Amino acid sequence: MSLLAGEQRAARVDVGRLYEIDLLRIFAAVSVVLYHYLFAGYYKVVSPLGFEAPSLIARYGYLGVDLFFMISGFVVLLSAWDRTPRSFLVSRVVRLYPAYWVAVSLTALVSVLFGAGRFPIGFFQYVGNLTMFNSLANLENVDVVYWTLWAELRFYAIILALTFFTITTRRVGIVLWTWLGLTAVYELGVLPSSVDLVLNTQFSHYFIAGMALCMVYRFGPRPSWLVLVGLCLVNAVHRGIQFAGDVEHRFQTPLHTPVVVAAIVLVFAVMIAVALRLTTRLARPWFVALGALTYPLYLIHAHIGFIIFERLGNAVNKYVLVGVTCLVMVAAAYLIHRYVEKPLAPRLKRVLG
Repeated sequence: MSLLAGEQRAARVDVGRLYEIDLLRIFAAVSVVLYHYLFAGYYKVVSPLGFEAPSLIARYGYLGVDLFFMISGFVVLLSAWDRTPRSFLVSRVVRLYPAYWVAVSLTALVSVLFGAGRFPIGFFQYVGNLTMFNSLANLENVDVVYWTLWAELRFYAIILALTFFTITTRRVGIVLWTWLGLTAVYELGVLPSSVDLVLNTQFSHYFIAGMALCMVYRFGPRPSWLVLVGLCLVNAVHRGIQFAGDVEHRFQTPLHTPVVVAAIVLVFAVMIAVALRLTTRLARPWFVALGALTYPLYLIHAHIGFIIFERLGNAVNKYVLVGVTCLVMVAAAYLIHRYVEKPLAPRLKRVLG
């Protein structure tokens, strides 16, 4: 009982606002946007705009998602500490759904009215997407980027389970080592494929590493947390090389393994620096304004952008079109944040709370 009380007191240290995380969010979001606009859209034949030279760099922008997942592991555990299950669940619903409902509806509307059948949307598909659990019913995402939300929800389920108990360093450690161990066993082909619904093995190492670095941030660089992060890095490189091979096959274009490995190592290095509080001098309060736009920007940019390119690609210089489209998406993200998320979030919280 005294040990538990001691851990609870330690958890109440002043963690402050990590402004640099907001900057990393916008960097990750821009990486994904440029990946879709300058590379993936053309190679998937959903965009008429090809960019030979820029695509050589933009093709690695999908790794921004890897950074997103590690950030989630870090900040979601940080925010869940000392919360009740209900409080945590409400906080996630309030954070995720308002902007998402607008994004799904806007994307569906633009696809139906202007997509010329390129991105067909069915009624049950649309309704299923509004729940964010459409993957359980094998309903296709309204926008290709929504697949990451399913990975996030499965991670949230693990954090939610933790909140049913008092979150302590010991319990977090048990969860993380067990999760990583089961990930390794699954990758050996011992466990049935159905368990991956919980283990989320394609990206579990990022969530685990993010949570371990959250512990480093709160309690200092204990050897067990650093070893855990190191093992996650090894698995991230292993799975990252495999995933790069899948990307190569999907788009029939090469990716260079050293670049992929270097990008993954850089993601870990930057997040380790944040956890060790080496980046605090770089933090600026105005980064929060940028970070607030990342979620709506991520949700709305892909299919709507491709439809804009299809409609205007023959009439406007492609570089100008991409630049203006990016600005339009940022403006739309701001409007969603300012006039949907900010006013609706507190009202939704009151209703659910």
